[in-house]
Order: sequence, then structure tokens, then C-alpha cells
Amino acid sequence: MGRPSRRVRTLLMTLGVLAVLAMAFVMFAGFWTDWLWYRSVKYSSVFTTTLLTKIGLFAVFGLLMATAVGVNIWLAHRLRPPLSAMSLEQQSLDRYRMGIAPYKKWVLLAVTALVGLIAGASATGQWRTWLMWIHGVPFGEKDPQFQMDVSFYAFDLPWYRFLLGFGFATVVLSLIAAALTHYLYGGLRVTSPGARATGAATGHLSVLLGVFVSLKAVAYWLDRYGLAVKSSDFKATGNWTGLRYVDANAYLPAKTILFCIAVICAVLFFATLWRRTWQLPVIGFGLMVLSAILIGGLYPAIVQKFQVQPNEQAKESPYIQKNIDATRKAYGIDSAKQEDYAGTSDPTRKAQQREDAKSAASYRVVDSNIVSPAFQQRQQERKYYQFPATLDVDRYAGPDGKPQDTVIGLRELDLDGIPKRNWINDHFTYTHGYGAIAAKGTSVITDSAEGTVGSPDFTESGLPTEGQLSRDNPGGKYEQRIYYGEKTEQYSIVGGPQKELDYEASGSSTKYTSYRGNSGVSLSNTLNRAAYAVAFNEPQILYSGAVGEGSKILYNRTPKERVEAVAPWLTIDGDAYPAVVDGRIQWIVDAYTTTNSYPYASRTTLGDTTEDSLTTNQRAVVAQQNQVNYIRNSVKATVDAYDGSVKLYEWDTKDPILKTWMKAFPGTVESKGDIPAELKSHLRYPQDMFKVQRELLTRYHVTEPEQFYSGSDAWQVPDDPTNKKGSAVPPYYLSLKMPGESAQKFSLTTTFTPAGRPNLGAFMAVDADANSSAYGSIRLLRVTETVQGPSQVQSELNGVPEVATFVRDLRGTDSDIEYGNLLTIPLDGGFLYVEPVYARGGSANYPLLRKVAAAYGGGKPVFKDSLDEALDAVFEQEGGTETPPPPPPPKEGETERPTPPATGDAALKDAIADVLKANEEANAALDKDPKDWGAYGRAQEELEKALDRLEAAQRGNPGSNRDPAGQRPAAPSQT
Repeated sequence: MGRPSRRVRTLLMTLGVLAVLAMAFVMFAGFWTDWLWYRSVKYSSVFTTTLLTKIGLFAVFGLLMATAVGVNIWLAHRLRPPLSAMSLEQQSLDRYRMGIAPYKKWVLLAVTALVGLIAGASATGQWRTWLMWIHGVPFGEKDPQFQMDVSFYAFDLPWYRFLLGFGFATVVLSLIAAALTHYLYGGLRVTSPGARATGAATGHLSVLLGVFVSLKAVAYWLDRYGLAVKSSDFKATGNWTGLRYVDANAYLPAKTILFCIAVICAVLFFATLWRRTWQLPVIGFGLMVLSAILIGGLYPAIVQKFQVQPNEQAKESPYIQKNIDATRKAYGIDSAKQEDYAGTSDPTRKAQQREDAKSAASYRVVDSNIVSPAFQQRQQERKYYQFPATLDVDRYAGPDGKPQDTVIGLRELDLDGIPKRNWINDHFTYTHGYGAIAAKGTSVITDSAEGTVGSPDFTESGLPTEGQLSRDNPGGKYEQRIYYGEKTEQYSIVGGPQKELDYEASGSSTKYTSYRGNSGVSLSNTLNRAAYAVAFNEPQILYSGAVGEGSKILYNRTPKERVEAVAPWLTIDGDAYPAVVDGRIQWIVDAYTTTNSYPYASRTTLGDTTEDSLTTNQRAVVAQQNQVNYIRNSVKATVDAYDGSVKLYEWDTKDPILKTWMKAFPGTVESKGDIPAELKSHLRYPQDMFKVQRELLTRYHVTEPEQFYSGSDAWQVPDDPTNKKGSAVPPYYLSLKMPGESAQKFSLTTTFTPAGRPNLGAFMAVDADANSSAYGSIRLLRVTETVQGPSQVQSELNGVPEVATFVRDLRGTDSDIEYGNLLTIPLDGGFLYVEPVYARGGSANYPLLRKVAAAYGGGKPVFKDSLDEALDAVFEQEGGTETPPPPPPPKEGETERPTPPATGDAALKDAIADVLKANEEANAALDKDPKDWGAYGRAQEELEKALDRLEAAQRGNPGSNRDPAGQRPAAPSQT
């Protein structure tokens, strides 16, 4: 084709330079936007510390690898023989040598640069390991086998293992590079006559092999300590961490012996510098491999087979005890207080039990997992707002000033509901949600004059919201706008020439606003706009007229994203929850410090352990190290819903891992004493921490190794009886008075059943009130009698005739039944079960509380219209059981006046009249108020009784046209 013209060459060079500049700007844009974001949230030190650490690791280990490989290539070239043997092999290699000769330096630089870049990039991923090693603080606890501080396993051993792995990689690459160079220049021969290797090549490669074997000796020595954190399968207990009998008595001495053999073998390799022969080192290396097979593999198998298995329980008991103690301490369950609890009560104390039930708990009949559709339908206000599927439970002062359980949710933005989707609407006009909606957790609307019966009793509602939260923050100080939330995942550009829609209140004009918060990154200059246009792949950011002076871009807007970004060393709880604090809506985020290297403590997978019937992929916990064997709720974080500011507060002041990270990132975590009092009143014990602990307590409530080994007292977390997914029952927040306590405490509770059985095995509660002196204390009530478990209670409830009637009537109105949380409350030696029951469908297509079920002491469940009626009925108090009316008083002169039952046609006519009357009353109840399900339900009960009387009358009247099968006639058709 010929040589390109000068113009074409110039064009190609220009295009090449532009391509390089474009690639460089893309990389710069990612770096620059990250720096701007961290600076906007005032955590630039996190960005710089992380960046400098990565750069340092990249430079040091990249240079080490490049230097090692380069020096060995250079040394192999320098040690090449002066003349090559004349052979076909060498003649073939001569062509390569001659081809490389003019570019030897460039080839050397290219090879060393490539391996250096790869090694450096790999080392940057170890920035956490480096920072923990360099800043590590002692735990003050020693492992039972080697008497080393736990910090050695958590901070030191991971770094030493990385160095060891890097050393192996360096030696192997250097060995390959040196061997290829020696072969290319004749130092090693494959087919040529004479010696296969020159003396110089033999010495060089022997030293590299000696270094490799020396590193193997170090690996054997570190493996000794690694046994304390090694995972294995133990058929008696499943997942196991730490030494067992065979580890302590076979593997441990084997590792020590292999260490000594490796040292001797390394010395033999180094000795070839003088002896110039491979004989002894090869023999030594062969003996090392054979020893590894016999001593490291066969001998432990023999010990396990002939010493351990015949008497496994006795042999393993001391090691099981170490595992129990370490696991309980690592997960913070070592202080859990266990006590026996009968689970059955005195049936003669029903009156007192009914009285005690009033103060036993704040019965949360408003289920935060069910009522979100009611919030959505009653308080959505506009289609572009939404509430989370699962609402949150918190505590706010009631009218009497005492804390009351409250269900709360934020009205966040929903882009799918915007009337017209386009770039301006999505990112400039619709930018924020508006208002926190709250409802009582222990009661619903019962008077149709106040609203729909059975719907949540809102304490804060409307747009803008009004109510309890607004009254507690008078003077217009309550900021209701929500720019940062769990559902706010898109970026917004605010504060510029384009106005934002604030809210559209009923009966008033649309309000507009312009963001005045401190968060966001300025887009006032061209560089920032160009960088974000590239980073977000949206060129309109660069040239749109909607972006101008004062414009700022908001992104990373979910609470979890923001906390993870400013504290990448923390594991974030799956459920952030909102609280109104000092006139601001704050997201509260629980964060954990974890490690996978606590000696002897069994491991758990956070994603699996924290899963229950309510979790979704969005709420699941995904840790930096998903498998952990130590966890602490060490940090409480807040994210302001308006300005996005993030604050991290130290919570666990004794956690050595948190202290280590606070040394690595000074100034990022504020002290526990800086937590505002009002904020502290809303802090609570985190659910995910609780779920991890309850999962471990299914096995580790047992502290005796013999009983632990047998598994005879193992528990399991029961499946959610109100859910058909077969997932674990979620824990519940409620204010509860535990046995022996004088007042209710805000608690997090769950139940256990014996492994493979449905009856109740234990009840667990943790003090979840951050202001309580006993915060975090765990109590376990071990049930000593046979007591119905949650699934049994639910099954028995489903068989109650009133429930069947209720379900049948619901289906007649195109409605469905939804069971709320089955609350379990200890009471007077027994357990009280309370469950709200919702109806959904008909004229109100959202759940309405219609019934409350209750059961106590193994008795038959009751199904009533309200909580008070259910408690009266379950304890057989006045109003709880139906008694027939007394007969009329006898006339004068009569000693007794019995009421003769009606018989024959008269009884049949009376019964038919009763059925027709009850049917008319049911229809009248619906006509009067279609939403008054309580009145309709009572009318249906009267109809049911009338049908029973009709059936009885038919049996006494053979001439009636009764159904041939003996069934009572169907009710008259309902309107």
C-alpha cells in the first residue's frame, strides 16, 4: 500500500493523542468526582488516607516485584556462558538472541514493568490488612492454645500471610524468568550434549529454590497458629473453628517437624553455591515432600481413626469447651442470663392474670410489616410519593408524656409516579420527598366518626404534616423535606436556575423551592460539569441551560451508601430507620466491626443468618468479609435527611477493632459522650446483631461440652407462622415487662423451638433501650414444661369456628385475611400470645384491623373484635364469655317460671323470623356505613346464631323441608 502521506500520519497521530487524552480524562473524572464528594461531606481524610495507602502499597510491592524479577533476569544474563555449544538447539536459540539483542533493555523494562504493575495492583486490595496491622491495638485476651493475644490473629497473622503469599509469587516469577534467561543464553540445556546446566546457572537457581523452601518453612510455622482459626467439618457440631484433638496432637507437632525439615532442605539448596551439585538438595526436597505426605497427612488420619473415633466425646471435650467459651465471647452472648421458666400457669388465677396483662406489655397490634399500604393509600397524597414496604417502630412521647411505641415511615419520592418522565423532571423538578408520617403502635381508629374503623390512628399526617412531631418542634424549625432516603437512588441537580417542586397541598397552589442545604458538589465551573458528565455518562450536565450558577449535584443519597462510603471499614445493618430529632429528620444507621480471625470462635455467614420472612435483597447484610466469627455494634451513625450530613458516634468503647480503625482514621468517629440526649432516646438494639446472636444461641446456650456434643438440647429459630415462605420468624420490637421486673422496657424479642419439634423451647429478649443501664442485656427463659409453640398456636387459631366464619364472610365481600405479628409475652409463669388480624379488600383496598386473637396457657384461642375483648375472653372475665340471659321473674304466687322451649311449627316460624331479621340488620349495617366492618361483623354473628336456632328447630320438626344431608339451610342472600 506504500507509506502513508504526511497528512495521514499527522491525522493518525492526532487521533491517537486525543484517544489517550480521552482515556486519561475518564480516569481523572472518576478520581476528581470522588475527591469532590468526600470533601462535600467533610470526610476528605478518609479519601486521602485510603488513596495514599493504596498508592504506597502499589509503589512498594510493585517496585519489589519488578526489582526482584529484573535483578534475576539481569543476573542470569550476566552469568551466561561465553560460548554456546554448537547444536541444533543452540542454533535455533541464536536467532532469538540476535533478534532480542538490540532491544534487551526495553524487553527487560517491559517485563519488569508488567509484573510490577500486576503485583502493585494486587497489593492495593490489602489496604485494610495493612492499616489494621500498622495501627492494631491489643484485645487483652489470649487464645487458650498458644497464649497469643487475639490481636495477633486479627491484625498480624493476615498481614504475615499476605507477605508470605507475595514472597512465594515473587520467587516463582523470578525462578521462571531466570530459568528462561539461562535457557535462552545457554546456561541451561535440554538436548545439547554435555552438562545440562552451567555451574553459574546451577548456583543461581539453587539459591532461588532455597529461598522458596525457606518461605515454605515460614509457612509451616505460621500454619501452627493458623490451626486456631482453621475451619473444619465436625459431624457432632457442624461448622467448627479452632483446634481439635487431632490438630493439637498430630497436626501441630507435624507442622513443627516439617518446619525443621524445610529449614534443613533450604540449607542444602544454599550449599550448592559451593558444591555445584543438585544431588543433596533434590534428595532433601524429596524427603520434605514425603514427610509432608506421611507426617502431615497419613499420621493425623491414623490418630483420628484409632485414637479419637473410639472415644470421641472424651477426647474432644476440652476443645469443645474452648470453642464454646470463645464463641460466646466473640458474639457477645457470654453474659446472656438463662433461667428456667415453667411456661404454664395457675388456672385459678385468671382474674389476677387479666389484671397483670394490662401492664405486661404495650401490645403492638399495628403491625409495621403489614400497614404500609394503609400509609400509602391514606397519606401518599400524590402518585410521586411512596412509603417503604416495611415501616419502622420507634418511641415518641404520648399525650401523657410517657414514651409510646410508634409506627413511622417517610414519604419519599417515587420517580415512577411522576406524571411526565424526562431528564428535567427526573433530576431537577422532582428532587425530594416530604414529611414523616407516624401512627400509634398500640391502637387503631375505633370510632367511624374519626375515620375508617380499623385503620391506623395517625399522630402525624397531612402535607405538610401536622400533629405530634410538628408540635414538638414549634416555630417552623421542623424541616420536613427528604433529600436523602432509602428509596432515593437517583442523582438530583438543585440550587440553580431550575426551580424544584416542593409540594402540592390539597386546596392550595403548587409550592416551589430551591435547595439551601450544605450538601452536594458545586457545578458552577466547567471542569466539575465535564467530570460529572463523564462519570454519570450524561453529556447534558455539561451544556444544559438548567445547570448554572449555584447548581449542585446530590448523589450517593441512601443512608447505607453514605455511611459505607465515609467508613468503608464498617459493616452496615440492613435496616436504617428514621427519627425526628431536634426538628430534623435523621436516619439512624447501626454499623458493626467484624473479623474472621477470632481464635476458636465458630464462623457464621451474615447474609444467611440475618435472613427472615421480612428481609429482601435490599435489606440483607453483606459484609466486607461475609463470613465472620466476631461482631460488635461499635458505631451508631446518623444521616440528615435534608442536608445528607453524616456523623459517626463511638458506641462500644471497649472494642479493639474500632480503636484500631479510629487510630487509622483519626477524627472520623466522635466519642460516645457527644451523642445528643434526644438522639440517644431513639437509639435501639439493632435487629441484625440480634439475629446473629439468636442463631448462635440455638447451639451455644449450652455451656457443657458433653451436652453440646450430644446435641440433645439444640434449638432452632421457628418459621414465621403467619407466612408461607418457610423463612425464619422475624424479631419484634415492643415494650415488655419481663418476669421479675417492675416496669416495661423497650425490648427486642424472639422465640425458639427444640430442634425438629414445634413446641416452645425458649423465649429471648434483649433490653433495646439505649438510655437503659441494662442496654444489651440478654435474657433467656428456658421452658421446662411442654408448651405450644408459635406454629401450633397459629394452627389451632385457624381451626377456631369464628375464624372460619370470618374468612367466609370476607370472601363474600371479595376481601382477604392477613395475619399480623404473633406476639409472645411472658405472663405469670405462662405465655400470652396476641395476634392482630387484618382484612384487606372491598371498598378499602388496604389492611384494616378487624380482629385480635389471643391464647394463654395452652387454652383454646379466642377471636374477638378488640384487644380488650380478646384479653377478657382468654382469661374468662366479664365480657369475655357469653352467658344466656336469666329467665323472667315468676308471677305472684309462682315459685318458679321455667321458659318452655318452642316446639313444632311455632319454633320453626320463630327461627325463620330470627334469620330474616338478622339478615336485614346485616344489610342495614352495610347500607349505613360500608366501611363499618365492626357493625357488620356483629350482625353476622347474630345471623349465625339465628341459623343455629333454625337448624335446631328443623331437627324438632320432621315435616320441615330440611336438606336431606341434615345440613342447616343456607343463609338468605346477602346484599
